[in-house]
Amino acid sequence: MRIIKNSRLMALAACHPASIPAVKHWKTTFTEKPDITNFVQLRQRFPHADQVYVKSKNIVTVFNLANSHRLITAVHYNRQATYILRLLTHAEYDKNNWKNEL
Repeated sequence: MRIIKNSRLMALAACHPASIPAVKHWKTTFTEKPDITNFVQLRQRFPHADQVYVKSKNIVTVFNLANSHRLITAVHYNRQATYILRLLTHAEYDKNNWKNEL
């Protein structure tokens, strides 16, 4: 699985310095096996991942990073590509404003 715009992921992590170790761990784990072809397989590797519908009626995948941050992504299994959308603290995530922006 490829991460589209790794630079975006690292820029978002830089805005939340406490998240950097968790982001790096997620990135390593996420990209080590390119054979994720559906959400069931993704959940086997990331049991705390969830799919969420947003205002645009698209589905995003949310990863819980070390119980302190949430990484919001758009996973395209058919292209083996993942787009980084947001990195939020739990407090920011719980406000749900991000759902209206996506």
